[in-house]
Amino acid sequence: MTSSLILGLISAGCIFSGVLLGLLLRSLLPDQHLQDESKDTIKLGAGMIATVSALVLGLLVASAKSTFDTTEEEITQRSAKIIFLDRLLADYGPETKATREQLRRTVAAMIEILWPATNTGTSGLTDYERMNGMQITQMTLLKVTPTTDAQRRLYDTAQQILTDLRQSRWILIQRSQHVIPIPFLVVLLFWLTMLHVSFGLFAPRNGTVITVLFISALSVSGAIFIILDMTHPLQGVITVSSAPMRKALEHLGQ
Repeated sequence: MTSSLILGLISAGCIFSGVLLGLLLRSLLPDQHLQDESKDTIKLGAGMIATVSALVLGLLVASAKSTFDTTEEEITQRSAKIIFLDRLLADYGPETKATREQLRRTVAAMIEILWPATNTGTSGLTDYERMNGMQITQMTLLKVTPTTDAQRRLYDTAQQILTDLRQSRWILIQRSQHVIPIPFLVVLLFWLTMLHVSFGLFAPRNGTVITVLFISALSVSGAIFIILDMTHPLQGVITVSSAPMRKALEHLGQ
């Protein structure tokens, strides 16, 4: 969250600095540089930059939203598998009581790590990467020995679900490692800054115009912040909902 917010604020500062630079250049450039022919050429270049910037921003927002939606769907599927696993263990019999208790502790710990009640200032994903609750749950189940065909079928299905849960955990962790290359952001920021330089170059110096251009800079940098924040759906300001996992925790042990 901190890095996304900082980069968003840096972007806002750079883009609005472009506006101020444009206003300064307007007072320094000779009149012939601001004639109609020059204005038309500058506006043509600014239009090209605006088109490319809008296209790139749109693609980045769509990509970040896709990552967010995929992670949200995986959390929902994970919570459904956990409920189903608990029901299978309950159907197996009282021999799986220790496994069910361990499963509940694991889910509760996961919720506390990824969606803490209070901000601890540390990355929840780091602690989530270190936890081995599902591994302990699977090892606990391995201590149970099925004796009937029905128990064997339930046992095999439960073990497969636990394996899937352990694998999906690492998929979530690995997806969180995705980052947008800094050089890519620098180029995008350069385009947006130059675009706002052109805005300031022909803008009259009054409070209304400067306020509008400031809001424009904030809006564009807000899009950059959204892109950076939604690329990591399990941390930051915009995070996936914990409701599916909390609902699963309510059903465990019943």
